[in-house]
Amino acid sequence: MLYWLLYEQLYPFFSPLRVFRYVTFRTAFAGMTALFLCLVLGPWLIGKLRQLQIRQYIRPDGPKHHGKAGTPTMGGVLIVVSVAIPTLLWTNLWNPYVWIVLLGMLSFAAIGFWDDYLKVTRRKNLGLTARRKFLLECLVAVLLGVCLLALRAGGIYDTRINVPFFKEFKPDLLIQALTSNPLTYPFAFILFFVFLILVIVGSSDSVNLTDGLDGLAIGLMIIAAGAMTVLTYTSGHAVFGTYLDLARLPGAAELTVFCGATVGACLGFLWYNAHPAEVFMGDVGSLALGGSMGVVAVLIKQEILLLFIGGVYVLEALSVILQVASFKLRGKRIFKMAPLHHHFEALGWLESKIIVRFWIAGLVMALFALTTLKLR
Repeated sequence: MLYWLLYEQLYPFFSPLRVFRYVTFRTAFAGMTALFLCLVLGPWLIGKLRQLQIRQYIRPDGPKHHGKAGTPTMGGVLIVVSVAIPTLLWTNLWNPYVWIVLLGMLSFAAIGFWDDYLKVTRRKNLGLTARRKFLLECLVAVLLGVCLLALRAGGIYDTRINVPFFKEFKPDLLIQALTSNPLTYPFAFILFFVFLILVIVGSSDSVNLTDGLDGLAIGLMIIAAGAMTVLTYTSGHAVFGTYLDLARLPGAAELTVFCGATVGACLGFLWYNAHPAEVFMGDVGSLALGGSMGVVAVLIKQEILLLFIGGVYVLEALSVILQVASFKLRGKRIFKMAPLHHHFEALGWLESKIIVRFWIAGLVMALFALTTLKLR
């Protein structure tokens, strides 16, 4: 909106406004705008959540967090608003990538809001069933996949995948299947949508599983969104993209503004979510953040690299999968409690120590992911 007004409309009459053409400038302002919105609106929202008695309910069979019962939840609404408004203000709204990532974030936020609302009204930690939530997330991923196929048909989306450490190897299963044999057409599209579900839904749910300690998930998201800011900028930059031999995606540069706004919003929310937390993000925040990072990774063709950028999230999700599989197959548990951060709680680690050490691990993994851009 401001990009359209200040650059497209007023720049011809006032040349200094050309600065709004630059993605780096708008990314910085989007991040500051998101941070400002979060810090200013935070106290009002926390007070409103307390007034409406929208509070966290603790499972009796879960970790010993009973002292946190009654803390306001659904604070993720603040994150979503603080990301969406700066994105609309500072991006080029003619860019379809911007609308796809906003659609993904708001759709996952709606699922999370429904889940949190059921928990609040039922006054227990039971919202949507796992099956219903998964089906809704898959429907969103399929809808986004249809949008991506429409962009590909218009020649502004690339279905190739960048593979870390391999500069020339960029598989495109969709194209290979469509150009080989008509009998493989259904398989090609099924494979495409299954892959999208794995990336987007997996990203969303892994952040949701990690959101169990004060500031843990939001701190890791600051790191992940920061790394994605670098990736979106290099993917959309002609010189850097060519130098690093990335899939050429001119429209991806505008996603840098979205990722910058996400960093700013997460920093602002951490101000209130740091231990001891004044508010929890709830599923409305965790699903939205995880889902949007998955969508960004798909748009810039860095789906595999997302595994490293969100390495701690991946480990948390794997710990749950392994725990459930081991108990069903062998009747034994691998961890004292899952997800992984609860295992370390059961070992006697202080909550603050777990949080900081997981942040360090997340930072190391994100930096490693960025080094793979050159080490190919």
